[in-house]
Amino acid sequence: MNVPAPRRPAEAPHRPEPVEGRRPEPVEGAALDHRDLGREMRIFDSSPLVGPGLPLWLPAGAAVRYELEQYAREVALRTGCEPVYSPVLGKRSLFERSGHWAKFADDMFPPMSLGGAVGSGPDGSGPVGSGPDGEPDADPLVLRPANCPHHAQIYASEPRSYRDLPVRYSEIGSMFRAERSGVLSGLSRVRQISLDDVHVFCRPDQVEAEVRTAVVAILEVLDTLGIEVSYLRLSCRDDSDKWLGAPGQWAAAEEALRAVLQDVAAGLDWRAEAGEAAFYGPKIDVQVLDARGHEESVATVQIDFNQPERFDLAYVAASGERERVVMIHRGTLGAMERMVAFLLERHGGRLPFWLAPVQVCLLPVSGPSNGSGRRGEAGADDVDELAADLRGRGLRVRVERDGSLGNRVRLSRQRRDALLGVLGPREVEAGVLAVTDPASGAKASVPLAELGDRLAAAARERVRRVEL
Repeated sequence: MNVPAPRRPAEAPHRPEPVEGRRPEPVEGAALDHRDLGREMRIFDSSPLVGPGLPLWLPAGAAVRYELEQYAREVALRTGCEPVYSPVLGKRSLFERSGHWAKFADDMFPPMSLGGAVGSGPDGSGPVGSGPDGEPDADPLVLRPANCPHHAQIYASEPRSYRDLPVRYSEIGSMFRAERSGVLSGLSRVRQISLDDVHVFCRPDQVEAEVRTAVVAILEVLDTLGIEVSYLRLSCRDDSDKWLGAPGQWAAAEEALRAVLQDVAAGLDWRAEAGEAAFYGPKIDVQVLDARGHEESVATVQIDFNQPERFDLAYVAASGERERVVMIHRGTLGAMERMVAFLLERHGGRLPFWLAPVQVCLLPVSGPSNGSGRRGEAGADDVDELAADLRGRGLRVRVERDGSLGNRVRLSRQRRDALLGVLGPREVEAGVLAVTDPASGAKASVPLAELGDRLAAAARERVRRVEL
C-alpha cells in the first residue's frame, strides 16, 4: 500500500470535528482513550530504552493481535491471495524508482550503509552513508515506508501471461515512518506499522470483479468486528492536471468502482467526491465513526497506475503484445496497531468474545462451613482440570486464586475478561460452572459437560457475545 501525504499516514487516525449522525455507544463508564484502556488491560507498554513510537505488545495485546492477523490471513486465502514475505529493508534506488523517496523522504528514516555511521570504525572514521572504504555509499539501504515496491518486484520475478491473471499477494508486513516525537500516540501513531496488505495485479477487464471481492471482504470483516460503516466514499479525480495516467484510463477505473458500489453497497450510504483520489488512481474509502463520533477511514481499495508504469509491470496479452498490468492495493484490517486502538475505544475495552485477551476467568471459591470449623473448597484439581480442558480447545483462560472473591472479580472486570466463572463445592457437586458476562450482566449455570464445546464454537465462529 502506498504512503499517503506526509504527516498524516493512512495508518494514523484522522481526527476532524465530529460529524452529524448516530454516535457509537461505548461501554458505559469505560475510558475512551485506548492508552488508558491499554494500561488497565495490559495490552501494550513502552520503554525509554526502546524508544517512543515503538510499543511493546504485552501478552494480552499479543493475543488480540494474533487473532486479528489470523482472521486477516483467512480472509486473504479465501479471496484467492497467495501469502508472501518480503524484507523490511530495500535499496534507496527501489524507493526512488517507486516515487516514495521523492515524495516522502522526510517521513522516512535516514539511509543506512553497510559501512556504518560516524565513529563506527576502530579509528572513528567513516561518515554517515559511507561504505567500508570510507567512500560515500551510492545506494544505501532504507527501512521501507510501504510494502508495494517489494510486491511489485515479486510480480516482476517471472513473465506473466493474460491467463495467469489476476495475481494476488498478501502479507502482514512491517513498514516504518520517521514520525516526530510530538505526534506519537499510543498505538494510533507509531514508527513501526504492521499492515495487513494485499496487492492485486490484473487485466483492466478484471478490475471490477477484483474491487467487488475486496469491498465484500471488508464489509464482512467490519461486521464481524462490530464496526458500523458510516458511508463508502468513491474518491475521484477533478479537472486539475495533477493526476497520473490518461483521462480515459481514469474514467474506466472510476466507472468500475462506481459499478461495484451500486452492486454491493445496498442499504449503505455512498457518495462520490471529486479531488479526493490519490494522484495515481481512484479509490473506495470505507468511512466509520470512532468512539468520539469522529470520522476516519479504516479500509481502502485503491487503483494504482503509478507502480506498474514505474516498474514496467506487464503481461503478454492474447494478441502476443505486452500490455500494462493494473495494480490494486487492498487490505481488510489495515494497520494492526491502529485497528487495536480503534477497537479498544469503540468497545470500551469489552472486545468481542473471540478477541478478548482472557475469554474465561475461573474463580475458585470456598463453600460454607462443614461443621468441623473448616470451610469446604473447590479442589485445586477440579479448577486445574477445567482450565486445562478449555485451553486444550484453544480458549484463553486465567485462574484467579488469590484474594477475596470481590477483589478477584474487580481485577477481572478491570482487565475486561469476557466471562467470569465461579467454581465452588456446590458447582462441583452439580457439575456446573456459574458463569457471568460482565458486559451484559447475564448469568447462568452452564453444565461442565457442554461448557467447552459451547465456548470453543463461539470462539471459532467469532461471535461478539456468548449466549448464556
